[in-house]
Amino acid sequence: MPSEVRAVPSELATVVSADPLTSQVPAAELVRALVEAGQTVATAESLTAGLLSAAIAGIPGASAVLRGGLIVYATDLKQTLAGVSANTLATDGPVAASTAEQLAAGARERCGADWGIGLTGVAGPEKQDGHPVGTVFLGMSGPQGTEVIRLQLSGDRWTIRVGAVRAAVTELARSVRGG
Repeated sequence: MPSEVRAVPSELATVVSADPLTSQVPAAELVRALVEAGQTVATAESLTAGLLSAAIAGIPGASAVLRGGLIVYATDLKQTLAGVSANTLATDGPVAASTAEQLAAGARERCGADWGIGLTGVAGPEKQDGHPVGTVFLGMSGPQGTEVIRLQLSGDRWTIRVGAVRAAVTELARSVRGG
């Protein structure tokens, strides 16, 4: 039991009138598609560090479709939390199609969802393991198998990370609808 409960000073509790992620990402379309299909989603996020889950959760009704998410920013957590094999990480590295594939499958399995999304890549400011800034691997694991899409995004760290979330939401909505 907490020994003390304090009020937050009003200047720290500034309310934003609109969710900045949902205004930049078509997450409402994804939530609608998942609700209509009676399906759920889970995430395993590296470079986006929870932004994808936050974008989905920003939509009213998301609790019916969002099972959960794993933030696996550190390489060792990709293995211990999301189930990426040690061999994949040693051979291909944390920024790879095979890693995104296993992140997606791990999110799906570990969170008990119909769909899993895995995101890994390089937001910058410098290249990583030979991959240029803006390289993103998007893995999607669903009822018909797993697909990986390689993206090459440009911009600053925020732009790349939001671009990865936008791509994930758009591609998963398309997949859920059978496209």
